[in-house]
Amino acid sequence: MKNSKLILVLIIILTVVAAIFVYPDGMGAKINPWRLGLDLVGGTHLIYEVDLSQVDYLERDSTVSGLRDVIERRVNLFGVSEPQIVFAKEGDSYRLIVELAGIKDVGEAINLIGETPLLDFREVREAQTDINGEDSELNLEFISTNLTGRFVKGAQLGFDQTTNFPLISIQFNNEGANIFEELTERNVGKPLAIFLDNELIEMPIVQEKIAGGQAQISGSFSIDEAKQVVQRFNAGALPAPISLLSQQTIGASLGQESLQKAIYSGLLGTLAIIIFMLIYYRKFGIFASLALVIYVILTAAVFKLGITMTLSGIAGFILSIGMAVDANILIFERTKEELKKGAAKVSAIEDGFKRAWPSIRDSNISTIITSIILYYFTTSFIKGFALALLIGVLISMFSAITITRTMLRVFIK
Repeated sequence: MKNSKLILVLIIILTVVAAIFVYPDGMGAKINPWRLGLDLVGGTHLIYEVDLSQVDYLERDSTVSGLRDVIERRVNLFGVSEPQIVFAKEGDSYRLIVELAGIKDVGEAINLIGETPLLDFREVREAQTDINGEDSELNLEFISTNLTGRFVKGAQLGFDQTTNFPLISIQFNNEGANIFEELTERNVGKPLAIFLDNELIEMPIVQEKIAGGQAQISGSFSIDEAKQVVQRFNAGALPAPISLLSQQTIGASLGQESLQKAIYSGLLGTLAIIIFMLIYYRKFGIFASLALVIYVILTAAVFKLGITMTLSGIAGFILSIGMAVDANILIFERTKEELKKGAAKVSAIEDGFKRAWPSIRDSNISTIITSIILYYFTTSFIKGFALALLIGVLISMFSAITITRTMLRVFIK
């Protein structure tokens, strides 16, 4: 009994703190404001087409994946919170869908994406061109390689210790390091061209085979030019060019209306559940209702800690509220069966929990498995719904087994 009372006190304290934290206009808003998605606060919706005509068919999926990472890194540099970047494949065509919550200026959003350069490394060969069948002119031929901006982890500005000229240090990821090592090995003593948006920016001479994924570019850079190149590298260079197909701005007023309707429906649904539990289970219904309110507050606090809320996420949250009551219903029905057999209230409650647990466990595990599959094999709105449902189900198991059980142990004699 003492342990149950202590647990109940801790749950009450945790619930009060969580309630203060989730209240949108209180102290919690200053500590950590709610993060809302594009459909709730408005923003910009952009659709790009990805040009993969120069990419090998077997490498297209990895190129698209790298493109997504690069654009997300680029957008985050400009302070856009929680951008949603997904791909849709239509036949052999790839579409890039970018959602930027809070960005109302479409031009600004396009600049965030469109200014990202296309970076690639090319081998250099000398070619002789005949002029009038007699003389020849020396031209340079640039041969494309597999090494693109997709493999660049970052760049830094440095200075040569001897000449004090600016230089650029580039770091490749593991796959890029292997490609770069092979590339420098067969081009020792030869130039290696670096292109940004098909414009030659530098053509350093390869002094030796370079392993480990670290390289330096030195040349006739000014400090401003070197800084600009470093910024472009760090922003992320696209492994494939993209072109804007459509753009759309979602107003904040429409998002606010959707948010208000979602909150209203959630409150109405929760109230309907509480009324049902009170009418049908009476005294047990009181404890179930209190546990449900605690569940809603704790779950909202978890969402606020690190999840961007969208309409689909709110839908998953509301659905989990109804599922949270399912466990209580199973427990109460089992308890009523024990009471009909003549068992004392305390033992009937304990037996009710024990007999209901296998059903609660199996049903929730089924929902958890479904949520995980939806989260990893879908995108966008469905993914948000799955994550909210998964978190809700996990917390509902704690609510039914721990909170309801603790209150019954303390107050039922």
